[in-house]
Amino acid sequence: MAPRSFWKGYLKLSLVTCPVAMTPATSDSGKLRFHTLNRATGNRVESRYVDAETGKPVEEDDEVKGYETGPDQYVMLEDEELEAVALESTRTIDIETFVPADSIGWIWYDRPHFLAPDDKVGEEAFSVIREAMAVTGTVGIARLVLYRRERAVLLEPRERGIVLWTLRYGEEVRPAGDLFAGADAEPEPAMLDLVADLIGRRTRDWDDSLAHDPVQDSLQKLIDARKKGRKPARPKAEPAPAGNVISIMDALKKSLAAEKAGSRTPRR
Repeated sequence: MAPRSFWKGYLKLSLVTCPVAMTPATSDSGKLRFHTLNRATGNRVESRYVDAETGKPVEEDDEVKGYETGPDQYVMLEDEELEAVALESTRTIDIETFVPADSIGWIWYDRPHFLAPDDKVGEEAFSVIREAMAVTGTVGIARLVLYRRERAVLLEPRERGIVLWTLRYGEEVRPAGDLFAGADAEPEPAMLDLVADLIGRRTRDWDDSLAHDPVQDSLQKLIDARKKGRKPARPKAEPAPAGNVISIMDALKKSLAAEKAGSRTPRR
């Protein structure tokens, strides 16, 4: 069953408008989730907000956002006031700018969402916008209120639809600066050839299994064992890699020799 859309609105380019529906492209519903319990009773523990000074519980209707202006001084803002700041972009994705698709660094990309037309009448307008971006090698930039904040979003043509990425805010992105300063060494051509050979032997086509989470499997085995009243065997810890490689060239030659001997089957 297709996932339900969590946002519906309009995609707009100048005078061209069409209704669209958006669905998150990723989900964490497959992750195992845990509750916090009282060890003595086995009952679930309930979290509640309490007043920092009086220690008394605060009811949900009495909770309000506050911006700190000084020590123990706050400006209170109601939800309606916060939502009204960016009302124009709550239901319309108005593409105002296009940029070359390869001009935005990966670090700016945040959350992906699938965007699709929401009715038959709007399919043609949606398709025209999508195909025009694909032909010109561009992506659209707009602003949209998502997750209670107005965000810059990027629209990327993908197959028969559009992927909408929320973009990170400027203050969230750190410049690499001098962090890569220690990576300026020029490798010897012979070493480069050996590593290229290693890469070639370990290259394969992408599939979902490469992003599989083995911790989820181990957690499920642990839960199943506990349900049966058994304690599962603990996996052996991997030995820490040696930190004092004497010769990189020797290490590379030994690695390739092991590959060729069949310890790792070449993957193409």
